[in-house]
Amino acid sequence: MLIRKLNDCEEFVAGDGTLLRELLHPEKQPLALRYSLAHAIVPVGQTSIVHSLKTSEVYYILSGMGDMHIDDEMQRVEAGDAIYIPPEAKQFIHNCGSEPLIFICMVDPAWRKEDETVYSS
Repeated sequence: MLIRKLNDCEEFVAGDGTLLRELLHPEKQPLALRYSLAHAIVPVGQTSIVHSLKTSEVYYILSGMGDMHIDDEMQRVEAGDAIYIPPEAKQFIHNCGSEPLIFICMVDPAWRKEDETVYSS
C-alpha cells in the first residue's frame, strides 16, 4: 500500500508558476499508473503562466475561485468543478477570489517536462 501525505511532498514552483506538490508519478514511485497526480495552489490575485501540454489534463478545484482560460474560452470555476484540458490547448488560470485557489491536477499520460510548452508573458 502506498499513501502519500501532502505535507510530506516537497513544494516547488512549477514551470507555469503555480505552487505544486507532486503526489503520484509513475516515474518516481513503483506504480502501475499512466497518469500523474499533483496538488496546486495559485495565491490570491495571481495567474499561472500560459502553457500547453502534449497530453490531456484535468483540474479538480478543491477551494477558491478562478477564471479558467483554455484557448479562446474563459469560464469562472470554483470548488467542486472538474475541468478537462485537451492536449495542445493553451491554458492558464487566474485566482479572482479572496482565498488561495487550490486544485488537483491529473495529467494523462504522466507529466514530463518535454511535453510542456511555457509561453513567455
